[in-house]
Amino acid sequence: MTREEMLKKVDHTLLKPFAVWEDVEKLCREAVKYHTASVCIPPSYVKRVHETFGNQLNICTVVGFPLGYSVTEAKLAEVAQALREGCGEIDMVVNIGDVKAGLYHKVEQEIRAIKEACGGHVLKVIVEACYLTEEEKIAMCRAVTNAGADYIKTSTGFGTGGAVREDVELFQKHIGPGVKIKAAGGISTLEDLEMYLELGCDRVGTSRAVGLCAES
Repeated sequence: MTREEMLKKVDHTLLKPFAVWEDVEKLCREAVKYHTASVCIPPSYVKRVHETFGNQLNICTVVGFPLGYSVTEAKLAEVAQALREGCGEIDMVVNIGDVKAGLYHKVEQEIRAIKEACGGHVLKVIVEACYLTEEEKIAMCRAVTNAGADYIKTSTGFGTGGAVREDVELFQKHIGPGVKIKAAGGISTLEDLEMYLELGCDRVGTSRAVGLCAES
């Protein structure tokens, strides 16, 4: 896979809590230059990025981030605001406490409600796999599939661990045919990026891909 092909699968990401406009603007200019799949940015910057860059960029933002335990109504309000302000894709965090409690149907209902609110926009579901057992990961594959979401995503990057090969391989076995995989969290080398794409991930979330590919 060429550098250009890899970058088209990257969500160029900046979600640090201390990110300022100059950081976000730099990220966006890099995304335009290198044709990344999207920029993944904090909700508070969506409107300004859309006003500044217009249709040059596919804007992705996060909902219920990073802990996932916002009530569904709050997540839905976040989605509505983001879409109004020009967002094209949503990365939501599941309620991890509900997953650990075995309330899989409740989690599925929330994902379904958020997907309905997204309409034709892409929804990626962050399951924060570092906190889950294999049984819980499989249950999340089913919930994401049944709810009609577009992607299952490994991690926020703010948990105790990020993407690992074994989780992607497990997801491949248990997601439905309409669901894609996004690996995120701790992807810091060109070898990591190549590995996850070769494993079949349709997206990779990282802040480093542009720099890595530019150096290669």
